[in-house]
Amino acid sequence: MEVTPETRSRFEDLFAQPGAPKYCWCMAWRHSSREHVQNDEKKRMMMALIEKSTPVGIVAELDGRIVGWCSVAPRETYRRLSKQQDDSETGVWSIVCFYVPRALRGGGFASALLDAAIDHAFAKGASTIEAYPVDEAAPSYRFMGFRDMFTARGFHEIGTAGTRRHVMRLSR
Repeated sequence: MEVTPETRSRFEDLFAQPGAPKYCWCMAWRHSSREHVQNDEKKRMMMALIEKSTPVGIVAELDGRIVGWCSVAPRETYRRLSKQQDDSETGVWSIVCFYVPRALRGGGFASALLDAAIDHAFAKGASTIEAYPVDEAAPSYRFMGFRDMFTARGFHEIGTAGTRRHVMRLSR
């Protein structure tokens, strides 16, 4: 389910759960790394994007409850990525974050979110999807997904970002 002004409260409910990334509100890639932003301001910034109908991502539902999140949006909406990438290329969407509550991890939710994110991005007009996953043994950036998940869906590596993240692409 896409996060829109109409579904915003469901997204907020997910992030209000214990263990949710409310310290980030999935704004880490959306604001400059030089900016120090308090958690409540990050939430306000995210809600403003949603209210403007800016694509921010999708949530997963199970038995009527929201149980997962994937940040998938046009690459140019991620300011920190835009500084690293060539934004003259149009139609590129990025997948930058997954959140599944700890109690549900290992049950295939991240894979299901990835499948839904791919379908969502292409349905919204993406020509290419870019992602920045890590190897499973990586000690950090695990919220960006694992390389094998993306490889299994046809993504191919085009480079690296930093020392841990693989830059991978899928085109249709």
